[in-house]
Amino acid sequence: MASIPDSKAQLSNRPSDHESFLVHRGFRWAKISGAACLVAIVGYAFADVEPRPNGGSWYGYILGTVGALLIVWLALLGIRKRAMTEGSWSLKAWTSAHVYLGLSLIVIATLHTGFQLGWNVHTLAYALMMLVILSGIYGVIVYASLPAALSNNRKETTKKEMVAALEAIDRQLETAAQPLDRAESDLVIAALEQDVFATGAWRRLTGNYRNCMTRRALLEFSGSGEGLRDRIRSLLKRRQEQLGQIRRHMRIRALLEIWLYVHIPLTIALLGALTAHIVSVFYYW
Repeated sequence: MASIPDSKAQLSNRPSDHESFLVHRGFRWAKISGAACLVAIVGYAFADVEPRPNGGSWYGYILGTVGALLIVWLALLGIRKRAMTEGSWSLKAWTSAHVYLGLSLIVIATLHTGFQLGWNVHTLAYALMMLVILSGIYGVIVYASLPAALSNNRKETTKKEMVAALEAIDRQLETAAQPLDRAESDLVIAALEQDVFATGAWRRLTGNYRNCMTRRALLEFSGSGEGLRDRIRSLLKRRQEQLGQIRRHMRIRALLEIWLYVHIPLTIALLGALTAHIVSVFYYW
């Protein structure tokens, strides 16, 4: 009879669900990447090529082949995300490999060029690769730091609940502002009618809302006053605070997502330039 595996032992052997992809399996892919870079550097230093290895030498072709295969494999991460598996090739393992092997391309591709760059399709492919890597580094940084800031800003509320809270304040403000004179009433109405979400990409990224009608109305009601004006001022202040929470949420989300609008198009451009680079090399070989 087959023995029943110890469930505790199984759990102890599985990586923590909270383990970051950067430290996955004790930095396994960082070590593999570092070893690959070391082998490439040693090979470049001792390769029997005069005057030195370059893209057209036998060693340059080896590094170029490795680099091209890595680029194509790294570009498959988007497809890999659609398949959820566990173990050595879990999404976390794949992402860890994506990051560290992507960084290794800095060494592998640079040595492949033999430090010979110019105004041609070969250098274009190299430049695009470096831009893809830089945008990827930005993505790693924001995904390592911003989710905590997003969670802290939400304060255990969802975006839908934040918007509902703003709408509740708006209803109170609309009712309270009815007895105001025309000029003051117009200020409050302008604040209520301003679209919270139609802000533009730049404002979302910077968090700079100079034309905020709520702030303008609050300044108008910031003087001394009692009764109705005091209630309007209190509601406008609550609205400004709620707007601040929603805008911080949108800014953090934008910072998390904006890099994909750079990283993915650059990757597509890189694949095109890489294809042109390879075709031209073999055409003139």
